Amino acid sequence: MILGALFLVAGLVIDGGQKVTAASVAESAAAGASRAAGNAAATQQLGGTDPAAAAVLAARAYLAGQPSVRGSVSVRDGVVTVSTASSADTIFLSVLGIDTVTGTGSAQSDIVPTGGG
Repeated sequence: MILGALFLVAGLVIDGGQKVTAASVAESAAAGASRAAGNAAATQQLGGTDPAAAAVLAARAYLAGQPSVRGSVSVRDGVVTVSTASSADTIFLSVLGIDTVTGTGSAQSDIVPTGGG
């Protein structure tokens, strides 16, 4: 009985770490995609073209380069929102039927008017 309890605690600690890692990967990818969207929007706006479309394309391109991350990108009222998720296989908890843990992340960037005058 004590051995079973120790196994369960070890599973929670180690696989809990897997979840934290998955969340960190997802959050990092969301932040990077949001940053790429903001940069692309500013560049396109300076060139006189639609910044929202460029922002979405840049964020999606960034996410496409993150193989372990799934994500979505949306624009509403000048704000780009990136939502992501990443999964990691469990080590101990798979014995209990929990094969993966998932972490999520999100980030936003504003499409800020540039140039002007």
